[in-house]
Amino acid sequence: MTRELRADIIRMIAAAGSGHPGGSLSVIDILATLYANFLRHDPQRPDWPDRDRVVLSKGHCCPALYAVLAREGYFPREELKGLRRLSSPLQGHPDRLRLPGLEASTGSLGQGLSMALGMALAGKLDKKDYRVYAILGDGELQEGQCWEAFMAAPKFGLDNLAVIVDRNNGQIDGHVDEVMGIEPLKEKLASFNWDAREIDGHDFGQISEALAAARAIRGKPQAIIAKTVKGKGVSFMENNVSWHGKAPTEEEAARAVEEILRG
Repeated sequence: MTRELRADIIRMIAAAGSGHPGGSLSVIDILATLYANFLRHDPQRPDWPDRDRVVLSKGHCCPALYAVLAREGYFPREELKGLRRLSSPLQGHPDRLRLPGLEASTGSLGQGLSMALGMALAGKLDKKDYRVYAILGDGELQEGQCWEAFMAAPKFGLDNLAVIVDRNNGQIDGHVDEVMGIEPLKEKLASFNWDAREIDGHDFGQISEALAAARAIRGKPQAIIAKTVKGKGVSFMENNVSWHGKAPTEEEAARAVEEILRG
């Protein structure tokens, strides 16, 4: 399934002529596992009050989320080809007013965790049992607003909030560790009183185990640091930050899709 989702990502970005393949390909295994096996949601009732919430803070990687939402039945897969086109609900960054299944309009990096925190706090105040998942890029952890939210969540005992960091070590200006290092990330989050763990973000067993463990934690928020490969699945994109925000040509897209589907 994730091979097909990766192919969808490449096809829609190539058709649009713009987009962000690197981070979309690195996060897709996490999103697919979350939606298929852990998220409480109903594509027929996207506004169901008791649904779990997903905030894709790294909103530029929405092709991955769009591919999963289409696969889950929120809208027809044929609409994926409308990515970034005028009047399409599939904008270059998520627009929650235009597409069912989106919880937040994101793209201004560093803000998604604060929105997710607010949703989790609202759930506690309303005595609801839904969970909130915030998907963050590692580059956006350089934003100070993230750390204000990291401080606030444990204060309010938001054990219904889980953060998943797509730790692919790539951002538009280069490698995260060189631009502005964030390590030791696990130890930093643990010192902020988060339950923090590291996993291989492409190992479905580890992803599932971490999500299950997070769901069982009481009294504190959870952070899953998923070590991933930017551009995963396409040899000429893997760990190459030049593919952070560049669309493949028609020929490159054909090569990429062939590689992906061949496995």
